[in-house]
Amino acid sequence: MSNRMQLTVSHAPFWHTGSSVSVKYYHIMAAAMIAVIAGLVQYGIPALAVIALSVGSAMIWESIFNYLAKRPNTIDDGNAALIGLIFAMLLPAVTPWWVVITGTFLAIVIGKQIYGGLGANPFNPVVVAYAILILSWPIFLDYNAALVDYVFSFDPVYPMAAVKFQGAAAVENFSVTDLLLGRQAAGIGTGFGIGLIIGGIYLIVRGFIRWEIAVSFLAGIFVTALLFNLKNPEVYAGPGFHVFTGMSLIGAFFLATEDSSSPVNFVPMLIYGALGGFLTVLIRNIGVHVDGVIFALLIISLVNPIVDKIRPKAKRRVMNYA
Repeated sequence: MSNRMQLTVSHAPFWHTGSSVSVKYYHIMAAAMIAVIAGLVQYGIPALAVIALSVGSAMIWESIFNYLAKRPNTIDDGNAALIGLIFAMLLPAVTPWWVVITGTFLAIVIGKQIYGGLGANPFNPVVVAYAILILSWPIFLDYNAALVDYVFSFDPVYPMAAVKFQGAAAVENFSVTDLLLGRQAAGIGTGFGIGLIIGGIYLIVRGFIRWEIAVSFLAGIFVTALLFNLKNPEVYAGPGFHVFTGMSLIGAFFLATEDSSSPVNFVPMLIYGALGGFLTVLIRNIGVHVDGVIFALLIISLVNPIVDKIRPKAKRRVMNYA
């Protein structure tokens, strides 16, 4: 007789593991809170106002769109709140209120709901919103200009901008310790590197994000930056600087791993992440934009449907019949 696999199937209603998308989003928000709290301590009440407005307006835009589209209200799944939180983490602490509201509108309506809602968006909604804002009103997202009135115990300079316009010599003004502890001009939740790493590791260990994307993204940044640095160390910063500054860490753990815009298969995830890291450094070093993470993620999301079709060649099995 033939060799058949035995399957055990129950009748409806089927068993459920108890997991849900809302649980995942709540855990991601919890993992991000370490970096967020560090930003609140550093930037104070203005940062809290930006975060509250971003999360609240994202949930309101979701409710309004669902009402107009005659869809069930989905704000209780936590996705809109997560989008608002991650978007706020990228912003300077003194971002004008209308920029925040415009950004959450772009993220929820243009980046998510217009494609059909949760799970149907081909791009990360936060990335879409930030990219449009940085192209439309770059002055409001300039960390150096936004934080000029703050008094810090360190030089409040955005590291990526310093290296972009002063060359690799500017790296000497920033130690890895300073970058990890948030002693740099940055977004509310992008400067505290240790917090982002701890949050990312927590999400990987708990299985809420895939390590393949995050690790390959950082590896792509490291290897590409190393090659540039070896070619011309006086112009291009080393790999350690690129990994721990800018939006590299939040990009690796909280942006590139977004479900709808990233691959689901092992090899495609490695290619997707590595390509994102490569493009990030390419844009930083020879592009016009200071930080290439956002635009790199947009580009790899375009090729994601093609990349995700890559499969290892299946081995042919010969079945013996008695």
